[in-house]
Amino acid sequence: MPWSSNVTLLVRLHGAEGGTGRAIYKPHAGERPLWDFPDGLYLREVAAFELSRALGWDLVPATVLRRDAPHGPGSLQRFVDAEFDEHYFTLFEDEELHPQLRRICLFDLLANNTDRKGGHCLLDADRHIWAIDNGLSFHREFKLRTVIWEFGGEPIPDELLEDVRRLHDDGAPPELALLLDPFERDALAARAAAVLAEPCFPVDPTGRRYPWPLV
Repeated sequence: MPWSSNVTLLVRLHGAEGGTGRAIYKPHAGERPLWDFPDGLYLREVAAFELSRALGWDLVPATVLRRDAPHGPGSLQRFVDAEFDEHYFTLFEDEELHPQLRRICLFDLLANNTDRKGGHCLLDADRHIWAIDNGLSFHREFKLRTVIWEFGGEPIPDELLEDVRRLHDDGAPPELALLLDPFERDALAARAAAVLAEPCFPVDPTGRRYPWPLV
């Protein structure tokens, strides 16, 4: 896949019974070292899917860990056949999509996403928005960077809070917890508690918590 900062490959899947499909493969060997993030971004891609699943939010395309892939261990994510001319800034113009965008906003706050660009919100033919490219997430330090600030200060809907409360009370499921270190697990729990204590969408008083490029 061109224009990716790390090696990102579009691959064809072949099922044991003859079925085929497409996926995005991000091998560990193709990651550039980062000074401000631990090694192994592919694990965070899987963790984002597990968090979405734990919350009951169908936000992140199915993503699994594959240790025996052609270029070594990496994440494998179902390819979304989307309207690629659309992105967050065009989707925001349609108020019917705002509930989905609010959910992504809250998801990124919980996951501590540091790189939610506009192009990471994909609209499919069923008008479902998928949140992709989640590798820069779950840092133990608060590093939220996103383009989704339009809902800042609004109260979080009760139905979303109930999902966060369930995650907070039950704790991260094993499938998610095993992908994070103890400090990252504690930070995730602390962010969930903070959302429940002050149930409003985040505000950026600095105006600096944006990724680059925006799309």
